[in-house]
Amino acid sequence: MELRKHLGNASNISLVYNDQNTHHVIINPSSSSQRSVYSISKNSIFQMLAKLEFYKTLTLIRDAKSQFFALSCHLIHSFSDDDYDPPFSPKPQKPKTPKTQQKQPDPSLKQNKLPLKSELPFDFEYSYSETNPAVEPIGFREPKRFSPFGPGRLDRKWTGTAALAQTEVDLSRFEEERNRVLGDPLTEEEVTELVERYRHSDCGRQINLGKGGVTHNMLDDIHNHWKRAEAVRIKCLGVPTLDMDNVCFHLEEKSGGKIIYRHINVLLLYRGRNYDPKNRPVIPLMLWKPYAPIYPKLVKNVADGLTFEETKEMRNRGLNSPPLMKLSE
Repeated sequence: MELRKHLGNASNISLVYNDQNTHHVIINPSSSSQRSVYSISKNSIFQMLAKLEFYKTLTLIRDAKSQFFALSCHLIHSFSDDDYDPPFSPKPQKPKTPKTQQKQPDPSLKQNKLPLKSELPFDFEYSYSETNPAVEPIGFREPKRFSPFGPGRLDRKWTGTAALAQTEVDLSRFEEERNRVLGDPLTEEEVTELVERYRHSDCGRQINLGKGGVTHNMLDDIHNHWKRAEAVRIKCLGVPTLDMDNVCFHLEEKSGGKIIYRHINVLLLYRGRNYDPKNRPVIPLMLWKPYAPIYPKLVKNVADGLTFEETKEMRNRGLNSPPLMKLSE
């Protein structure tokens, strides 16, 4: 307590220490020139110095008369008996924003699991309108094991030209379901309203039908448009325009819709009154265009019933025969 009392009135404190454990505190009071010397342990000195509120200077000096070092500390405020150490001023903290919890997926929603299973009754082909299933190919440009639907993504086997349906489907039940979705026939006023809404070239619900004809992935595009529109505009370009009846037949049969407008190469395909996007059929997509197989030539080199020599002789005879009529001299 006496040491603490002197520290409270001191203006200069010197700490002298040597290589041994003996330490001396030299106190110079501010009122008189008399100084006091105390022997104290090292830990006690630093505990008391830690209670000092402010320091002006803190220096380590060397005593010229001895081998000791002195640590001088000049004080501004007096030593306080209060053990309370005020904390630092708190920093302004930003308000914590509540973390948004991620919505868990609804278990009631359908999740497509591999392999995909489709209940559509027809075989999956790259093009439905530009191929003839009755004509068998004579060769393939890629192995049959490379399915364009991807490995293990479809429960149907790829034969090189089509993915055959695994189970037999009742066509009568499929036709009844299609008629239920179409509902009652549209009236003339309803057809006129739909045609006026979707027949123009600036319509946002349009699909271009190119040289590939009615392709498999186009069926998925049609159902995607039907999700937000009652009808979709289909513009036919290229070779398929030579047989528009064939194009209309495959569009209605494969998609389940109804053609309500046809003008030259522009079609409007209606989805039906009772169409529900949540119950749309599962249509697995082709990841790439398969290589076209090798088909027999349409123009044969040898006529049926003749040998190659006989066919060649008849061709040369026709080329060398005189013309029946000359159009000009």
